[in-house]
Amino acid sequence: MRNAKQTAARRTRHPAASAAAGAVGRAGGRATAALAGVTAKRCLDLTLGSALLLLAAPALLLAALALAVRARGLSGVLRCEARVGIGGHPFELRSLRTRRLRLDLLSRLPHVVRGELSLVGPAPLTPDEAALLGPSAGYWRHGLRPGLTGLAQVRARSGMPWDEPALLDAHYAEHHGTGLDLAILARSAAIPLRAALHRLRHPGKAHLSDTDHRLPGYSVAE
Repeated sequence: MRNAKQTAARRTRHPAASAAAGAVGRAGGRATAALAGVTAKRCLDLTLGSALLLLAAPALLLAALALAVRARGLSGVLRCEARVGIGGHPFELRSLRTRRLRLDLLSRLPHVVRGELSLVGPAPLTPDEAALLGPSAGYWRHGLRPGLTGLAQVRARSGMPWDEPALLDAHYAEHHGTGLDLAILARSAAIPLRAALHRLRHPGKAHLSDTDHRLPGYSVAE
């Protein structure tokens, strides 16, 4: 009789236990998928970021020495700015005080290796800019590392209303992945290469961007 009661009790609890186990399994699956996505992005940052830093190190060193000689001291070599990173944590963004060959951008690669920046992500905001964001924008930005480059940067000159930086950053936050990151990195590398080729083919000729010849008073918000 006792065994029959125990069996009946186990059968009675079985549906609830199965439902709980199923919920735990689904939650674990979502957590595993999220962890895999984060790990893939971080692995890309570490491997590609470290490789780019090693390749750019000689040019960065020469640029730093030239800036130090010109400024007669180390104070004029680096530009230090307060920025807001993942989770809303502030950090000091350091970059070389030069725009030649995009060395200022490459000099931020140590931030990528340390995990303060990602290779691709929304632009790093100042504390004042972050304070002006609404709760929804602030929420998804806190879940992403700011990027060395991003969707907003590679499409910033199109002039289309849907290509405003805030909309592009929100689109990236919703759809980001390794494939999109690699496409943005390829586009980021192609832009300065095309500009350099244009200067070689047309020396002394000014290059007009999409934003240089708009009608007075034009606004992308219209």
